[in-house]
Amino acid sequence: MYTYLNVLHSYWAYFTLFILVVAVLNAVVGISSNKQYTMAKDLRIGLFALIFSHIQLVLGLILYFVSPRFSAWEAGGVMGDSLLRLLLVEHPFVNIIAIALITIGWSKHKKEETSKGKFMKIAVFYGIGLVLILSRIPYDIWFS
Repeated sequence: MYTYLNVLHSYWAYFTLFILVVAVLNAVVGISSNKQYTMAKDLRIGLFALIFSHIQLVLGLILYFVSPRFSAWEAGGVMGDSLLRLLLVEHPFVNIIAIALITIGWSKHKKEETSKGKFMKIAVFYGIGLVLILSRIPYDIWFS
C-alpha cells in the first residue's frame, strides 16, 4: 500500500503544482489587465486549485502515517537527521500551513466585491502557499 500511495502522492503533486501555478498566474494577469472575474473560468481555476491541493494533503497525511519512516519517531534522532527532519517534520508542517493559506485565500476571495479584490486574494494567498509548497519538496527523492 505504501508504494502505491507514494507514487500517487508524487504524481498528484505535478497536477497540484500545475493548477496552483495556473491559478496564481491567472490572478496576476487579472490584476494587471483589470479584467472581470468570471464564474465560468476564474472561479473554476481557483476551485480546482483548492480541490487538488486538499486531495494532495489527504494523500500526504495518509502516506505520512503508513510510511516506514514514521517508525523513526520511536527510535529518536529525527531532528538530528536532515532527511528525516525534512520528511517527517518540515514537509508536512509547512505544507499544512500552505494548504491552510490557500483555503483562507479561497474564503476571503468569495467575500470580495470587486474583481481586483478577488484576484488579489487569490494571487497573494495561493502564491504564498505555492512558494511554501515548493520550498519543502524533497527534490532529491521526488526526481529519483
